[in-house]
Amino acid sequence: MFKLFGRYALTFLLVWAAIAPAQAMDPTPEKTVTHPAATGIQDAQLADLLEAHWEGMMRRWTLWATELGDHRYDDRLPDNGPEAWSETRAGTAEWLKRVQAIDPSQLSDQDRITWAVLHHEFSSAHKKAICLSEQWQVAPMHNAFSALNRLGELSQVVTVQQGHALTSRYLAVPQFIDGAIESHRLGMASQRVPNAENVRRTIAIIDSELARPEEQWGLLGPATQPHPDWTEAEQQAFTSAIQDAVRHHIRPAFQRYRDFLKNELMPVSRGPDKAGIHWMPESKACYAAAIHEHTTLDIPADEIHATGLSELEKIHGEFMALGEKLWGTRDLPTIFHRLRTDEALFFDSPQAVQDKAAAALKRAQEASPAWFGILPKAPCVVVRVPDFEAPYTTIAYYRPAHPDGSKPGEYFINTSAPTTRPRHEAEVLAYHESVPGHHLQIAIAQELGELPLIRRHIRPNAYIEGWALYTERLSDEMGLYSSDLDRMGMLSFDAWRASRLVVDTGLHAKGWTRQQAIDFMVENTPLAKNNIDNEVDRYISWPGQALSYKLGQLEILRLRAEAQEQMGSRFSMPGFHDAVLELGAVPLPVLRQHIEDWMKTAPVK
Repeated sequence: MFKLFGRYALTFLLVWAAIAPAQAMDPTPEKTVTHPAATGIQDAQLADLLEAHWEGMMRRWTLWATELGDHRYDDRLPDNGPEAWSETRAGTAEWLKRVQAIDPSQLSDQDRITWAVLHHEFSSAHKKAICLSEQWQVAPMHNAFSALNRLGELSQVVTVQQGHALTSRYLAVPQFIDGAIESHRLGMASQRVPNAENVRRTIAIIDSELARPEEQWGLLGPATQPHPDWTEAEQQAFTSAIQDAVRHHIRPAFQRYRDFLKNELMPVSRGPDKAGIHWMPESKACYAAAIHEHTTLDIPADEIHATGLSELEKIHGEFMALGEKLWGTRDLPTIFHRLRTDEALFFDSPQAVQDKAAAALKRAQEASPAWFGILPKAPCVVVRVPDFEAPYTTIAYYRPAHPDGSKPGEYFINTSAPTTRPRHEAEVLAYHESVPGHHLQIAIAQELGELPLIRRHIRPNAYIEGWALYTERLSDEMGLYSSDLDRMGMLSFDAWRASRLVVDTGLHAKGWTRQQAIDFMVENTPLAKNNIDNEVDRYISWPGQALSYKLGQLEILRLRAEAQEQMGSRFSMPGFHDAVLELGAVPLPVLRQHIEDWMKTAPVK
């Protein structure tokens, strides 16, 4: 799973049949392009649209702009109030009209792909507007506090002007918090409220930070950093301004948000028996839109549910075969019980968790040149999940490198409660989050300088997470797993992603309770109980996102099998991987069309 500071990546919906077959077309008059948002674009109308849209995104999502190295808005936070969200939805409808006014059949091949990406960003967001997510999403990964508590590490303060900008951004925190509260109150008025367990966990995260001395807050980090080029007066003024903003503006805002969650939102939140959005207004349309958003496909929930059950049956067979080899048993409950309870299979210290992750990353980096023609330039490092977040979040996640080189790709590993962290899952986790998974793919996309910015930085989940899950089994082909026990971890993770198809659709389309979802995962995967609890609460708060992994993996595997069969001796594994990666992240139907074209034209290697 990957995370952004200011905004979760947009995803897209695409029906390829709406686009003309891929063949050379005469473009509209060529435009001299100066804006990087339109790099490589031949069609003038499409270039204008790309430029205007990118500028609008940077103004709207200012934290994401900072992350991408656009520092024009470093003094601002996004407007989080109801009026701004309404304007965003109205703007999405207008963007959709503009892109639909362009005839894709008249575009060049690359312009047509970019048109498809834009079209499905807008159409997906337009469909998803019915969910009004900002009114009810509160969870450890979706809340106003967590979005802001790491502002100090996001901003690079080198000049006095940058110091002023960060101070202004800090002073905007109360308005951001109050906007979130106002949006949630609108949700409460229309019975759009979060799940109570996710609210409880979010309150616990905020309480943990509020209980710490302010001197330990990451938000004060920039105030303690030396700036050799500043005068003593400038340094003192900056330090004083940051300290004042944290103590007299940010802390009270965080406390106000916490009190709202506890005293107003928690009492009316959905209980465990009404966990999913099945129990909220417009649930069917909202969940259908979420499926479109995260999978880039049009698949009914019942079909996804059945696919998950079928995939689990296959993976369970692999568990039995490997269990017999390792321990002389094919009994699935016995295998799962041992994987969960054998103390020898778990870590004994936070440092051991981190060391295992770093060793796996190093091994993958050394093996990658034989399997990929394109490799990223940006480095990747292993970082511990912060203490305030660790007990309530997932086992790991990835944050992309900053394109300006100011920060490497970061593989965050959860080292809390190490005796609950299975050793046999550590390698597959590292390969998913770093190399050859998220870091390799996302860093390559960011470095495709010949493509417009949206193709380098917008990330449809089905492609991103499908690729990362695909690489878990690819890592076995690459010889990266240290033992059969580590391969058990690979199977554990694949069962985890297959069970998501069942659990996510169960919660949001069939009305499952939280306990039903937990029980299903306990019965069908060997995941640790604390991981299952956190994961189920994540699925509850983020409908449809969990579907993207397995559905994306299955499509990439299908494309690879078709290419091997059709190409015969012309098939090259590095060539196939480069063909998958060279477009940036795209909707799955766009990827399929590209691979089908590549099969016909790829040279013998």
